[in-house]
Amino acid sequence: MASIVLRDSVKSHLLKEIQNGHLQIGKTINLAALSRKLAVSVTPIREALTQLEESEIVKAIPNRGFVINELSLNEAIDLYNTVAQLEVIALDSSSFNDNLKSKLRKLQLHLQQTHTPNARLLVRLQFHETLMDACSNRILKTILKKLKTRILFYEQLYINDATFYETIDNQNEGVLRAIEEENLPTAALILKMNWMTVLDYLKKEMSKNQA
Repeated sequence: MASIVLRDSVKSHLLKEIQNGHLQIGKTINLAALSRKLAVSVTPIREALTQLEESEIVKAIPNRGFVINELSLNEAIDLYNTVAQLEVIALDSSSFNDNLKSKLRKLQLHLQQTHTPNARLLVRLQFHETLMDACSNRILKTILKKLKTRILFYEQLYINDATFYETIDNQNEGVLRAIEEENLPTAALILKMNWMTVLDYLKKEMSKNQA
C-alpha cells in the first residue's frame, strides 16, 4: 500500500509539472534528481513513469531514460476526435443536480475572467472534468482524464492567443444552458463542436510549424 501511495504521489507531482509547463517535449526526466527532490527512491518514480507511458505521455528510450513524447498532427486528430466522442457518450449516462450546475456556472464565470492562454486552458479542462462528474461510468471518466493530460501539451504549445478561447467560452455557455434546460442532446452537439473547434485551430497552427 505504501508503494502505491508513493507512486501516485510522484505521478501527481509529474502531472503538475506538466500542467505548469516545467516538463517540455523531448526533455529527459532525470530520475536521480527527481528522487532527491521528492526524497523517495527511484522505484516509485519508475512505476509512476510506467503508468504515464501507458497513457503515451512519456516514452522510454534505451540508454536515455524517459522523455516526454513528441507531438504529431495525426495524434492530435485521433486524440481530439476520441475525447469528443467519449464525452458525448458520457453525457448520455449523466445526471446533473443543482450543486453540479452551480459548480459549472462558477467555472464558466472564472474562465471568462482569466486572461492568459495557460490559465484559460486549465480552467477550460476543469470545466470539462466537472462536466464529467455527472457521468456514472467510472471507467469512461478514467480514460478521459488520461487523454486530457496529453491534450495539455498540444494546447500549451500551440494555443498562444488567449482571445481564441472566447469562442470556446461561447460554446461552454451553450453547453451549460442546454444542461440547465435539461436538453442533453443539444448539450452533446455543442460539446462535440467545442472539441472540433480546438482541433481545427490546432491543425492550422501545427501546419504553420511544419511548413
